[in-house]
Amino acid sequence: MIQTKTIFTVHSPGTIVYGRDSFEEVGEYAKKLGSKALIVSDPIMDSLGFVNQCRTLLKTQGVEAVSYIGVVTEPNDTYVAEGLQLLQNENCDVILSVGGGSCIDTAKAIAVVATNGGYIGDYMKMAKVAEQAPIPHIAIPTTAGTGSEATDATVITNTKSDVKMMIKQPAFMPTVAIVDPILTLTSPPAITAATGIDALSHAIESYLSRLAHPYSNVLALSAMELIVNNLVKVYEHGDDVDAREAMSLGSMQAGLSFSNASVALVHGMSRPIGALFHVPHGISNAMLLPAVLDFSKESCIDRLADLGQFFNETKEPFSQEELAQLAITSIKEMCKHMKIGNLKQWGIEEQAYYDAIPKMAEDAIASGSPSNNPKVPTKEELMELYKIAYTYEF
Repeated sequence: MIQTKTIFTVHSPGTIVYGRDSFEEVGEYAKKLGSKALIVSDPIMDSLGFVNQCRTLLKTQGVEAVSYIGVVTEPNDTYVAEGLQLLQNENCDVILSVGGGSCIDTAKAIAVVATNGGYIGDYMKMAKVAEQAPIPHIAIPTTAGTGSEATDATVITNTKSDVKMMIKQPAFMPTVAIVDPILTLTSPPAITAATGIDALSHAIESYLSRLAHPYSNVLALSAMELIVNNLVKVYEHGDDVDAREAMSLGSMQAGLSFSNASVALVHGMSRPIGALFHVPHGISNAMLLPAVLDFSKESCIDRLADLGQFFNETKEPFSQEELAQLAITSIKEMCKHMKIGNLKQWGIEEQAYYDAIPKMAEDAIASGSPSNNPKVPTKEELMELYKIAYTYEF
C-alpha cells in the first residue's frame, strides 16, 4: 500500500485553453502578454506551416514575431543559449513554443534565464532559484505525450557532460497552455506511439510515486483511462479526431499529475539513455516501462490493479494480483503492437552500452527520480535493470 501525502501544494499553468481549434485564440492571449513574440519551434513544425500560421494569428492582433527554428533534437543548453540571444537581440517580451516537448522545454528555459540570468544548469536542484518572474510563455503542444505544457519542469541536456538536467521550479510553468487536439493530427504513427507511451508512463509513475496525493491521483487515473482506451486507436487511425482529443486531454492530465507528484524510476533511468545514446525520450521510456513495472510490482500491487482495471475489457472478477499482472502484460502487448523495440534493436552497440551502465546508474540516482519509486532500487539493482532492458522481449 502506497501512502499518499495529505498536505500538498498544486502547481499548474496560469491559464489552460483546451479544445478543437483553440489554437486560433493564440493571438488574443499573446496580445495580453506582450507586443513582440519569440516563436520557438523546429524544422518539421515550420515545414508543416504551424509557425507561419502562428505568425498570421499574432499579426491579426498586432503582435510582431520572430522565430527560432533551431530545435532539431532533444533540448540542450546550446538551443537555450541561441534562443536567448535571439530574444535579447530582438527585444521580445513574450515567448510561444509550438511543437513537442523539446520545443516547449527549450522555451521554458529561455523564459527563465532571460530574466534571472546565469546558465540553465545553475537552476538544477534549486542551486539557483528563479526569483524574478520569467518572460511570459504560451505553450502550444503538437503531440499528445510529454505534457510539458502543464508542468513546472524542463529537461535540458548539458552538451559538455552528456547529462540530462531535470530542472523543476515554479518559474518554469508556462503562463498559458493552449491544447488543440487538431494540431496532433499530423503526428505519424511512430511519433504517436512514442509520445503516447510517454504520456502513459507519466500517468502511471505519478500514480505510483511516493509523492502522490489526492489531487494528482484523480488526474493520473483519468489520464490512464483515456490513454489506455485511445492510444492504439490513434496509432492505427491517425485521423480519428475523437481519439486524438482524448489523447490530448489525457496527456495534459498526466502532465499536471506528474508536475505535482513527480515521476519515478522509468524517467530516472531513461534520461541517461537519452543523453548518452540519443534515444528519444518517449521511446526510451517505452522501452523501460514494462521491465520497471515488473521490478516494482510487489510494492504496488493495489495501484497496478487499478491500472489493470482499464485493460479488463470483459470486467472479469480478477484478484488484485491478476489485475496487476494484466496491466503489465497489456502494456507489453501494446508496445509490441506499436513496434517499440528494445535498446539492442534500436541499434545501440552492446559494448558501449554495457560500459556506460555504471555511469547511467549513477546519473539516474543523482536525478532523484528513483527515490520516488514504490520500490527504491540500489545501484546494483539499477545496473541489473539496465542490463535487462537492453534485450527485453515485449
